[in-house]
Amino acid sequence: MAEPAGGEAKSRVLNVALFLITIVTVFMAGAVYLPAETLWGMAENGLEFTAALMGILVCHEAGHYVAARRRGIETSLPYFIPLPPFLSIFGTLGAVILMRGRIRSRNALIEVGAAGPLAGMAVAVPLLFIGLADCPVGPIPSEGFIEGQSLLYMLAKRVVLGPIPPGYDVYIDHSPLAWAGWIGMLVTMLNLLPISQLDGGHVFYALFERLHAGASLWFFRALFALGAAVMVALGMDAWSLGLRRWDLLYAMLPGVQWLFLGTVLLIFTRRRGLGHPPTDGGALSPVHAAVGVLCLVVFIATFMPIVMRPIV
Repeated sequence: MAEPAGGEAKSRVLNVALFLITIVTVFMAGAVYLPAETLWGMAENGLEFTAALMGILVCHEAGHYVAARRRGIETSLPYFIPLPPFLSIFGTLGAVILMRGRIRSRNALIEVGAAGPLAGMAVAVPLLFIGLADCPVGPIPSEGFIEGQSLLYMLAKRVVLGPIPPGYDVYIDHSPLAWAGWIGMLVTMLNLLPISQLDGGHVFYALFERLHAGASLWFFRALFALGAAVMVALGMDAWSLGLRRWDLLYAMLPGVQWLFLGTVLLIFTRRRGLGHPPTDGGALSPVHAAVGVLCLVVFIATFMPIVMRPIV
């Protein structure tokens, strides 16, 4: 995501250190969580997953960086956020770029907000399609997790693998490339939420200006409503299967994920609010408007109400 706050990094050493640490944690996540029979297989999975996922994230952040610099906006290098495998099956929370001052024109706002998600998707989608070709299809296992099903992901499975029978699904974790591509789409979807000054907030403000404040608040509330709805729906489903106590709470975990995201956004927007700094006016060019609409389409195509569902 692009965060228009803060100042330029005091030292690039921190940027490099976080980048290198993130490479290590992503490698560990790929080696630990992707199935392999040998240590060499774990290492291969880790290397392939790291190259694919870091490639997506670097392109995403590079898109923001180049677009901001092109517009003369003072911008830091990306700060990657590593997470050890016992905290995240991805090994990272992505990265942020700090920009000083506000973005003055609507066209520039579209460029900076859209450049990251579209650059990341330009890498994530081909990796997903290539990786799915190596993924087996089999019965849904009795334990583990089922990844979220966005419109784009379901289309990719249909195109690459053909119709999948009921009770069966693709084993996406058998391909580090496909798994990284799916994560890349998840990252894109989260960044394109039209809330505050997320990438999607930039794009939405540039397109609709006065509608942004109301839409940002509506979508923010919708995160909590969606989380509650998912918890109730999955909880009722688990209850009907006779699950009780901890198993029941475990089944409701996907709803908690949205509540957690809403809480994080609440903390980070507490001071500046859910609105967006105004631009200096001026018409939005047709090309920039088309790019903004494309971002909205990408958000819809990658949106998944249940991100990761435990099998119970």
